Amino acid sequence: MNKSLDPRVNRLNIPTGELTPKVPLDQFGTFEVFVQIKEGKGYRHEGIVHAPNRDMAFLFAKEQFSRRLMCAGIFVVETRNVFVTAFTEDKDNIYNHISDTYPEDGEEEQYEIFHLEKRGKQHDHIGSVPAKNHQQALALAKPNFIDGDPIFNVWVVKTSDILFTEEEDMIMWNTLPEKKFRDASDYRAADKIKEFKERQA
Repeated sequence: MNKSLDPRVNRLNIPTGELTPKVPLDQFGTFEVFVQIKEGKGYRHEGIVHAPNRDMAFLFAKEQFSRRLMCAGIFVVETRNVFVTAFTEDKDNIYNHISDTYPEDGEEEQYEIFHLEKRGKQHDHIGSVPAKNHQQALALAKPNFIDGDPIFNVWVVKTSDILFTEEEDMIMWNTLPEKKFRDASDYRAADKIKEFKERQA
């Protein structure tokens, strides 16, 4: 055993210098989180969480992304279930590079489509299409969701791979729907400083 310069480490009798196989499933999976800020608004990608399964990912997403922000709904999907196109630049629309031919294998299911409309921003949920596979869903999205503005990247996700907010989940955001107490502007710091200076004068 190699000796450490730290006596506390030596007292632990930790063996060092030997490689051991990595224990399988010792790390959580990565899940993409999408948030709806108001009812009726679209869902937008907000970030990721690490979790052992979708249910825990949903709980972690709730704590991470709805404590400080207004929220009407959340859904999560494991990153490995997201089909991603290449990125384009300038005014080049990614749909210009999408083939109109696609494989026909598979059972028809619903797929969700997400667009990146500005570089450096987040993906927005744009709609759904029925398709037999991710590639067909992308091809079918081409005539349905092009509105003239360039799309730089597209995500395609099978709807069944997503854990959506259910109706009974909505109650968890009812207590503090606006959460203005978390906004710095709500404290009116400038007014308090002005009042303090007036009292001192």
